[in-house]
Amino acid sequence: MALRLTKILRSAATNRAVLLDIDAHGVATITLNRPDAWNTFSDEVIATLHESYAKVRATSGLRALFLRANGKFFCAGADLKWMQRTADYTPEQNKEDAYKLGLMLKDLDSMPLPTVALVQGPAFGGGVGLVSCCDVAVAVSTATFTLSEVKLGLLPAVISPYVVARIGVPQARRYFLTAEKIEAPRAREIGLVHEVVADEAALNAHGDSLRSVFLQNSPTAIAAAKSLISRIAGRGTSPEVLADTAATLASQRASAEGREGLSAFFGKRKAAWVKQ
Repeated sequence: MALRLTKILRSAATNRAVLLDIDAHGVATITLNRPDAWNTFSDEVIATLHESYAKVRATSGLRALFLRANGKFFCAGADLKWMQRTADYTPEQNKEDAYKLGLMLKDLDSMPLPTVALVQGPAFGGGVGLVSCCDVAVAVSTATFTLSEVKLGLLPAVISPYVVARIGVPQARRYFLTAEKIEAPRAREIGLVHEVVADEAALNAHGDSLRSVFLQNSPTAIAAAKSLISRIAGRGTSPEVLADTAATLASQRASAEGREGLSAFFGKRKAAWVKQ
């Protein structure tokens, strides 16, 4: 699917639960659009997010993906009506339903583009999972984060690989068990979000700044860097890791963008991928 740089691509129906926009510079924005339902997950929302990620992956020339939400809440976790329905599912149906949520989160976590969560309001459960799957997270100062599952007799199981990777085992052992509300400054302290800004105007401005940053950087180097992080995390400096990292650097040096980047640097010009 070729990126049409002459126009902004927008989701046709603005009343959809999930909106996908792609701008002329190849920056995609996925927006949760169920403000009346606090942007909660349902099986339909999970399927639509999965479809949206697939469209992003299939579109050539993209440079970044932003995740945001309309309304007061970023994402209040699972839709309670959906949860009521699952109470009558068979064990196999419940497992399949939960697995679809897991696939959606894995698709976001492994996206070969830089991903940014712009959090304008409270996030619960699966909403915290979405934030944890993004490379960068920025929140307004009034945003809160709650892993509330144990209050409902449930578990943050499917989101746990991403949340534990984000905040670490010691913090997970506290917040998984207490379901305490995490205020935005505390979320920054424990690594759940990277930046806290004053309000939604500042959030949008910070998003614009990050957009500009990503448009300056090599798309293939960004994708390779993300893959590198996932491969070496927790592996130490074994001979296999040393060989892997050396081969990765050598490959990128020899790539078209690796050669172009060095040529542009020594030629004192902007690299071909740089966009304003």
